[in-house]
Amino acid sequence: MNGLVIDKGRHRVTLHGLELQLTMTEFGILTLLAEKQGWVFSRQQIIDAVRGYDFLVTPRAVDVQIFGLRKKLGDFGTMIETVRGMGYRFKSQEEGNDSL
Repeated sequence: MNGLVIDKGRHRVTLHGLELQLTMTEFGILTLLAEKQGWVFSRQQIIDAVRGYDFLVTPRAVDVQIFGLRKKLGDFGTMIETVRGMGYRFKSQEEGNDSL
């Protein structure tokens, strides 16, 4: 993905060869969104996928995690798009090539 490498086996993310220091939650969110490029996930779907059904967290906590993730991704953070009233999605490769 144009310099972004997600290594699930090693639980590592590199951007242009530099390792990013992500929390477990940030890693889970990035992996979820990147594996299903173009799909829109609600905040609750993200919580359920990353933390599980029995984990108590407010949907707004997802916004905070997304904010931190975008910041760590720098310019690449624009690939995570807010879909108003629905949730978040990772832009597809075709869409991302226009902005990066």
